[in-house]
Order: sequence, then structure tokens, then C-alpha cells
Amino acid sequence: MIQKGDTVRFLNAVGGGVVVRIDENKKMLFVEDQDGFEIPVLERECIMVGEVNKETNFIKKDFRTKVVAPEPTSPSLQREKPEMRSEPIIETPEGEKLKALLAFFPLDIKQLQTTAYECYLVNDSNYYLYYNIVNGENENWKSVANGLIEPNMQELLTEINKEELSSWEKIRIQLIPFKQGKNYIPQDVMDVNLKINAVKFYKLHSFTESDYFDEPAMIIEVLSEKEEVQENQQLMDISPEEIKKAMFQKEKTERPRIVKRQQPAEVIEVDLHINELLDSTAGLSNAAMLQCQLDKFHEVINENKNRKGQKIVFIHGKGEGVLRKEIEKLLKTQYKAYYFQDASFREYGFGATMVTIK
Repeated sequence: MIQKGDTVRFLNAVGGGVVVRIDENKKMLFVEDQDGFEIPVLERECIMVGEVNKETNFIKKDFRTKVVAPEPTSPSLQREKPEMRSEPIIETPEGEKLKALLAFFPLDIKQLQTTAYECYLVNDSNYYLYYNIVNGENENWKSVANGLIEPNMQELLTEINKEELSSWEKIRIQLIPFKQGKNYIPQDVMDVNLKINAVKFYKLHSFTESDYFDEPAMIIEVLSEKEEVQENQQLMDISPEEIKKAMFQKEKTERPRIVKRQQPAEVIEVDLHINELLDSTAGLSNAAMLQCQLDKFHEVINENKNRKGQKIVFIHGKGEGVLRKEIEKLLKTQYKAYYFQDASFREYGFGATMVTIK
């Protein structure tokens, strides 16, 4: 069993180092490499070795000791093989489409201004993924996590403190998908650039429930932007000759009548959390704070009452549901002509209501 202070090598990646911390619940080791960086890695993906030469990152050898080659027929002397996944991988039809996500968890969700965050990679597909996560800008980029994640698994990548959040606004994610021990259709290597607005880390409604975790998390899809890039690339692949031919080709059929469609108005987002409405709540009772939130609700509704089709998302939070019930009561009585429903669960969880002006 690997213990703190042991020297280990990675089975699925180049490198290794000294174990400085152990999370027994998650069976996770924190390995310090030669540059002083802590790398989180599953215990089963490590093997304990002798001391590592910091200059070459290879195991030191004692040339004073004669090395005797083991007998190939002796089972006890056979080379140790990397640990493989014991349980079978259950594949699903939707898992054939690559889907990967990043999930960010605040260590203390009540202290978003100062807390650190854990970053997980979610592999929601039937493929193994070699991954490399890089962040930075201009010429100052570095790999913050790399390794191999199994199908339908979540894996802790790293911990991010408040001072490091700015470097996570630009991320490059590289993925190599494959399957083990079976025939499959090869997938393209993924190389995706993502931009994350750091302000989201300080907004409580950015952290919602999901199908992947029990705790609220900020979920960011990795491959959605890659799909848009591929569509744009297909358009770019059309040759100039084909474009010219299409422009000057004579129409053989009657042109259909062009119908102008009114562009849908942008969705208005209103955060009714009391700390977003007031600088201070000192001396205010719960009833007074609730009335302040309802006044803001009335104000926004009245400002947009003449904009037919306008959609407004009121973020009220999950909490005990008092504010949500009051808003629903008003929509069923005073504003019963308007249509309302729960807002997008993917974006707001259970904490928002969308109103459509009729």
C-alpha cells in the first residue's frame, strides 16, 4: 500500500514524484513532481518505485548491485501489470457521441468571494479519453492536468485558489478518444479552446444541481464549441469555384416568397437575490426583504408589459421557496394573462422562473 513519502511513477502518463498527501475516501494521491507541483492522481494509476533522479525524472539505479534477471517461468517474478478496470463497461447508444464537461465546485459555497474551487472532468461517453488541460494566455500556457479517464466517469483534475481564477478564463482542452479490446469507429482528436467568465465563480446561481453530482456545481460543456467549429470548417472547405457556380446558376424553379420573421427579443435576466438588490440588509426583517424583492418583480413586469413575446427569467433561488410561491401567486392572479414556467434547469437548476409577456 502506498503511503505518504513514497516515491511513485504514473502508469498512464509520463512522470512521477513523492506522495505528499493522501485522500483515502477518494483513493486519491497528491504527488509532488520535480518542479514542486502537486499532481492529483488515482492510487490505482501509480506504482511505487525507488528514488527518482530529479534531473532526469528516471528511477535512480545502484550500479554497485548486480541485477539478476528473473526466471520467466517463475510466476512470483513476473513483471507487474497495470491495474485494469475490473467491472465491465456498460455502453449506451447516446454514449457513442462524445460528450465531456468541466465541473467546478466551491469548497465553501457560503464564501464565494474567498473560497477555492475543485475542478472535475466528466466523461459522459463510451470512450476512454486521454486528456490534457492547458490554461494561460499569449505565450504563457501550461498544462494543469493530464491523464486518462475511463468511460462514464468523473475525475478530479486540480484545486484552484482565488488568485488562479484569472488564468482559467482561457482554457485549451485536448482529448484523444479510443476503446480498449473491441472494434470501434475512430473519432477525431479534439482540441477545444474555451472562455470562462471569471465573474461566474462569484455568483451563487452559477452553481446548480446536475445529473453527475450530488452537490451544486458550475457545469461547462467542452465539446459544444468544438461542434460549432467543425460546422464552420465545413463551410470553409467549399472551394471558390463552387461558390461562384452557385451564385451564377440560373434558377429553374419559381422563387418562393420571402417571409420576414420578427427577431425574438433577448431574454431578460433578473436576479432577485436580496444581496443583488440592496447594498446592506442591516435592520431589515424577512418580510421587508421579501417586499423589496416583490417590488422589483412588479417593476420589471410593468417595464415590459407592452413587449409581446418578451421572455424574462426571474432568479429567486431554491431556498425555502417563499419568494417562488409569492411570484407564482402573483402570476396566477394579477398577471394571469402571462405564461410562466420553470427556467432552463441546465442554466438555473430549480432556482428560476421564466415569464413570457403575452
